[in-house]
Amino acid sequence: MSRNLFPILTIAMAAALGARPAEAQNFDAVTIRTTSVGPGVYMLEGQGGNIGLAVGEEAVFVVDDQFAPLTPRIIEAIAAVTPHPVRFVMNTHWHFDHTGGNENMAGAGALVMAHENVRQRMSTEQFIEALDRRELPSPPGALPVVTFTDAVTFHLNGDSIVAFHVPPAHTDGDAVVHFTRANVVHMGDLFVSAGLPFVDRSSGGSIHGIIGAAERVLSVTDADTRIIPGHGPLADQARLAAFRDMLVELRDRMTAEIARGSTFEQVLAADITRPWAAEWPGGHERFVRILYQELSEP
Repeated sequence: MSRNLFPILTIAMAAALGARPAEAQNFDAVTIRTTSVGPGVYMLEGQGGNIGLAVGEEAVFVVDDQFAPLTPRIIEAIAAVTPHPVRFVMNTHWHFDHTGGNENMAGAGALVMAHENVRQRMSTEQFIEALDRRELPSPPGALPVVTFTDAVTFHLNGDSIVAFHVPPAHTDGDAVVHFTRANVVHMGDLFVSAGLPFVDRSSGGSIHGIIGAAERVLSVTDADTRIIPGHGPLADQARLAAFRDMLVELRDRMTAEIARGSTFEQVLAADITRPWAAEWPGGHERFVRILYQELSEP
């Protein structure tokens, strides 16, 4: 599928409907598409954040689980790959389009895990200012039952699966999941492969962290690494490097505009993201607004 045609940031589309995500969307027409991305590792696409799936004789390991109404279809797609049940679910961050299936997965016997800030945010009411929406606390059964602060490694199916936290970026609880032997990385919403990222400042996010996360992943990957983004098509190291370079340039442009005393309206009129509009469509005005807010702070 063309990058320009790929749906961008389901989280924003759900918010625009003005209801809680599972109530706001019609999931009847959603299908789950499965793509092999490395030895024993797959990417599942449906409605919401991209899912990572690692299978083997020892355990089935899932990264993110989209929305609760899609759980039966996700389980069906996994069953087409392996007869074994899901044993582990790792959340890359707390947002509803990545954690909506937690309660269902846990009820089916999976152990849900995440950075400690994910559990903290899911346990309390949240307000996402950029989307002007409140999120109620998640039910106890949806909360991660195992949390970590820096990194955790799983030795499964002949692979070492390393989940590591990065400084505040998309949120303050982001985790990157690196399937080291398979040479696959799942970045959650730290990376959007076909548009500009959403920096959730209400959840502690920062553009500096988004850039730093990209740089860290670039340092542990190579030209053959397959990278699963939070949203958008499967990508590689070159695409991630282009993403990083674009964000650095936009940060520099915004810094210069603010130093000149430009108002947000003037920056918006200057259309600083235009050079990337075709290659990275989606989320431009929101990104510019959030970037202006962050870089304008003393």
